[in-house]
Amino acid sequence: MSAEPMRTITYLFPIYNEGGNIDLLHKTVSEVVKPLEDRYRVNFIYVNDGSRDNSLDLLNAVADADDRVTVIDLARNFGHQLAVTAGLDLADADAVIIMDSDMQDPPAVSLELIEKWEQGYEVVYAQRRSRQDTAFKKATARAFYWFLRKVADIDIPENTGDFRLIDRKVVEELRKFREHNRFLRGLVSFIGFKQTAVQFDRDKRHAGVTGYPLRKMMRFAADGIVGFSAAPLKLISKVGYFISFLAFLGICYVVGVKLFLPDTAVPGWAFITSAVFFLGGIQLIMLGVLGSYIGRIYTEVQARPLYSVASVRTGTTVPNDARALAP
Repeated sequence: MSAEPMRTITYLFPIYNEGGNIDLLHKTVSEVVKPLEDRYRVNFIYVNDGSRDNSLDLLNAVADADDRVTVIDLARNFGHQLAVTAGLDLADADAVIIMDSDMQDPPAVSLELIEKWEQGYEVVYAQRRSRQDTAFKKATARAFYWFLRKVADIDIPENTGDFRLIDRKVVEELRKFREHNRFLRGLVSFIGFKQTAVQFDRDKRHAGVTGYPLRKMMRFAADGIVGFSAAPLKLISKVGYFISFLAFLGICYVVGVKLFLPDTAVPGWAFITSAVFFLGGIQLIMLGVLGSYIGRIYTEVQARPLYSVASVRTGTTVPNDARALAP
């Protein structure tokens, strides 16, 4: 009677200018997974997202030394979310663990994620108990999640990133979602299945600089809000009603002064000019909100591939054919 084949766990790392972290990352994760080797086949997928430093050379060196490693080299920088998507499209595993590559996500926490998965959970997300970030980043993160809870159509857990374990069933469902402006943690919440959290303390970045400066953080926040809520569109009507009410009060005031206190009426050119500019600004803001949604519709209608792959270097323990990687 043949033995039952071992299940597979894949660690997925998006890489963008992480030359100072790659060697330590792979060494640390390789040590962490040793207790799993008697129960699981473990492999690693590194997605080079158009790095401008020596990250690709270092990844190829890691692949030379470890046949469990697969390196996906994207044709240019497509962004963190699409890099993760490329890895998920290739992964052929019973569970995939998504982690950042800057050592802020402690690899040892992945063992706790696996324990919860073994208990029957299909999504196990790592929830930050504390984080070694600037006060500004902590404050903006709290504000973002507070606002997202208020307006989103789904429940997205607070203080979570993409550090999580997802079961094969969830990966297969995620592959059906091909939208370009991706907010993966929102998509995972939308898909459902049995989910739970593991608390952890986030470390400082080991080396390099963040791939999410303020501009990208704002765009990412917009993807989360616009992708999972129509609240900004509804807000337009509410603002319109509010301004109309103020205008009605202004008309009542002007009529009252003209009828009952005509001697006190003073031509208000400054007030009129300010009101016109104020209303013009509100209109432009509302047009901008509409433009955000229309722009996303335009992007989706084009139906372009999510990413382009320059090469795939597949380790011997990854059973997928690299040609199966389809944007």
